[in-house]
Amino acid sequence: MDRFDFVVIGAGAAGEAAAHAARERGASVAVVERELFGGSCSFWACIPSKSLLHAASERRRGGYPWQRASDRRDYMINREGRDWPDDSGHVSQLEAAGATLVRGEARVAGPGAVDVRRADGSAQHLKTAAVVVATGSQSKMPAIPGLAETGPWTNREATSTRELPRSLVVLGGGATGVEMASVFARFGVETALVHSHERLVERDHARNSEAIARILRDDGVELRLSARATRVRPRAGDRDAHVVELSDGGVVEGQQIMVALGRSFGLDGLGLESVGVDANALPRDGRLRIADGIFLIGDPAGPELFTHVGHYQGGLAVRMAMGEAVTPDYRAIPRAVYLEPEVASVGLDLEQARSAGADAFELVADLATTARGYSLEATFGHLAIVVDRPSETILGGSVVAPDASAAIHELVLAIQARIPVSTLAATIHAFPSTSRAFDGLFADALKQLRPRT
Repeated sequence: MDRFDFVVIGAGAAGEAAAHAARERGASVAVVERELFGGSCSFWACIPSKSLLHAASERRRGGYPWQRASDRRDYMINREGRDWPDDSGHVSQLEAAGATLVRGEARVAGPGAVDVRRADGSAQHLKTAAVVVATGSQSKMPAIPGLAETGPWTNREATSTRELPRSLVVLGGGATGVEMASVFARFGVETALVHSHERLVERDHARNSEAIARILRDDGVELRLSARATRVRPRAGDRDAHVVELSDGGVVEGQQIMVALGRSFGLDGLGLESVGVDANALPRDGRLRIADGIFLIGDPAGPELFTHVGHYQGGLAVRMAMGEAVTPDYRAIPRAVYLEPEVASVGLDLEQARSAGADAFELVADLATTARGYSLEATFGHLAIVVDRPSETILGGSVVAPDASAAIHELVLAIQARIPVSTLAATIHAFPSTSRAFDGLFADALKQLRPRT
């Protein structure tokens, strides 16, 4: 039996953040991981996808072959010359911080107890003051007749493939689906994307969804919106491509099918019932503390499936467990889709703000007609802000621009710190940056809030 202040189950981004936060505060911590220390973001999601997106952007400008993109991706995920990534870098960082690492399957065995079936088959029993569950998520695989026979990809296979398919059908128009569709289309793969909603990335601002559709069409992606796959006929198409039948009566074909239809969280079998928690009834509202001494962070916790939310929650859960009077605040979560141009947003759109009872208005600037837009020869893009009249603060906003993922953080900070519009309007922005376009929006907002008499 080993005793620790914290036992962290899962060593992805959220679990690593919790482990480092605990060690920085002098607490002892054991980290149990069943697969790769570093988790999906490092090896199957964020890092490889962004590497491939960069390569795809370079490819559009010419001279960037797929082999170079594949090799660079392998370098980024520590898979050079091997089939499985090497996680030793993450291991060494955690060990240098003073964490105890255990490879194996963990199960909560009652208050303050965790049982581990180690990778070598041995058993280990851990006692702890606090358990932090950071087990991440997995791609959902729908029960579509014929799909399983095709050997469908999830994000793992899509981000790690070393061979380009002749053609690809992507099922799902969330961030993962649209980013990978763009990558493969730019490398010359005939790509179709099927999405059941009328808008891509429909949880984002409507203008952003429109921009994403335009970007993908410009990349050559065939979009089949308001449709879903109902059946797959393996190798029934041209050159043995799989035929995907759609709910709207149409079909699409692809040598390979990628599934990006949401995530499952795999909390069943983790033993949470031993501490009175029903894993199937958790609200995914990001509350973090789900029972005395039990914290849930990262994808299973909600409210968003973002690495940066997992990082935030990992540190916060440790602080909560150690008695600090802190609570989660999710008002200013940045969202970004790394297409070309990038698409980003934060907070509420106008409809959401008004539905929540706010007296709000929206202002929009056309990127193409700004100095930044002219310098880039931009043909579209925007910056938008949603303003609350009574408090004279920002409630939300969106950006479509080459550097949207950076520019959005001015609004992130404005929402988080409740910075008045008057302060934002008095802030000096570098000319002719994307953020400079906010100057006019803030000035116009101030005129609406404080009209001259």
